[in-house]
Amino acid sequence: MVEIFELLMQGFSVAFAPLNLMLIVAGCTIGLFIGAMPGLGSVNGVAILLPLTFLVPPEGAIIFLAAIYYGAMYGGAISSIMLGIPGASTAVATTFDGRPLAKQGLADKALTAAALGSFIGGTISIILFTLFAPPLAHVALVFGAPEEFALMMLAFSTFIGLGGDDIAKTIFSTCIGLVLAAVGLDIVSGEPRLIFGGITGFMHGINFLVLAIGIYGIGEMLWTIEENRKAGGVSMLSEATITLKRTLQSLKELLATWRTLIMGSFLGYFVGILPAAGATPGSLMAYGVAKQLSRKPEKFGKGALDGVVAPESANNAASTGSMLPMLTLGIPGSPTTAILLGGMVIWGLEPGPRLFVDHSNFVWGLIASLYAANLFAVVINIAFIPLFIWVLKLPFTILAPIIFVLCLVGGYAPTQDLHDVWLMLVFGFVGYLMRKLDYPLAPAVLAIVLGPLAEPALRQSLLIGNGSFAIFFNRPYSAVIMTTALILIALPIVRLVLARLGLGGNRARPPRSDEP
Repeated sequence: MVEIFELLMQGFSVAFAPLNLMLIVAGCTIGLFIGAMPGLGSVNGVAILLPLTFLVPPEGAIIFLAAIYYGAMYGGAISSIMLGIPGASTAVATTFDGRPLAKQGLADKALTAAALGSFIGGTISIILFTLFAPPLAHVALVFGAPEEFALMMLAFSTFIGLGGDDIAKTIFSTCIGLVLAAVGLDIVSGEPRLIFGGITGFMHGINFLVLAIGIYGIGEMLWTIEENRKAGGVSMLSEATITLKRTLQSLKELLATWRTLIMGSFLGYFVGILPAAGATPGSLMAYGVAKQLSRKPEKFGKGALDGVVAPESANNAASTGSMLPMLTLGIPGSPTTAILLGGMVIWGLEPGPRLFVDHSNFVWGLIASLYAANLFAVVINIAFIPLFIWVLKLPFTILAPIIFVLCLVGGYAPTQDLHDVWLMLVFGFVGYLMRKLDYPLAPAVLAIVLGPLAEPALRQSLLIGNGSFAIFFNRPYSAVIMTTALILIALPIVRLVLARLGLGGNRARPPRSDEP
């Protein structure tokens, strides 16, 4: 422990060198706005700015890119809360309760909760990273395809109650998402599937952000226009304000969410260290667990503070966790860390167990810079809240075209294919109709996120197990996770059956997580 502390102090001397400190502040600020831009996200931001890092030493380069990554994790919540458009896939779950809070004139509370939730999640994960990097890296190695599929099942199980008591609509919404996730090329045979008569735009599959921006951006805009017409043209978004008294009150309310913050931080970090998992499943799982553990689950989807801090603490914790397999095993834990890994190889830094020995200055300088980046990111984020509130106060006649243009840019940016823009507009109209018909949107979004992760894990597992599903119960880690997932899936169904038989009492249908 003493040795770790000495190495960390040595790392702080690297991180707080004038050039590196300037790069941390610049990276956090740039990352904040990259994360807030729909469709851009940390992956594109780091990739675009990677060439600039050749102007500085390797230590400064990776510190700058890691700071962008951190800032983008904070920034993703901004457009989710302010406009209802997920800035990145990691911030989709933040939309469920962050957007309703903004509609209630509590955008300052939602933004403060997102910033501090991200800070707590980041802090806890960096401490875990510092203390337990080697043993946790070995745990990540144990996770093969069966364990990954079991984890995806657990993610689905935490959201089984997302559609309330209408299990049929929830299953339908989930199946739609899984079908859309299967569009493209078969992962084993390479044959095209579900490409609708040979439309080439479907060959690369349906990008998750195209669906999310369509449903939560275009769909939300259409819904708000209709609600504004019913309200006589009065903007629903003009009540937002920020004062010192309101900020202190928000901080007081945040103290009551400490259990959710800790749960989201640990869960997000654990999911983040698993190779190829990333922050998106972690944030979605944290939201689902927070709802199931809450004493007032009916408030989720209507503006619950726990519904904001859970995914935000988890996605920041996961972003730190995803760096662990990258540094210790040379395996990227997320798409962004895959780009960081490429940069490290270019700079002559070979990831792996020897990295901590051969380049200890670099490793501990990077770890120390994460502490600094986390602190600067939360300060910069909170400092910009008045600016974000000012944007929210704009008349909806001005906001609507801005939202529409941002959606178009966000739909085009991931693949730079006009086909995806048209597809996004279709998803927007479908999302609007689903809200009108009271179908839950969140299960479909969850399914298209987890589908591309679950399918290869399932097929690889069945190949290993000669087609037998017993492989998920023969291995200790996957057996525990899969059993837990099946119990969580069965419980709501059992409660529903008991209620229908008159044995469970009469219960009002809890609202969906995407209801305003």
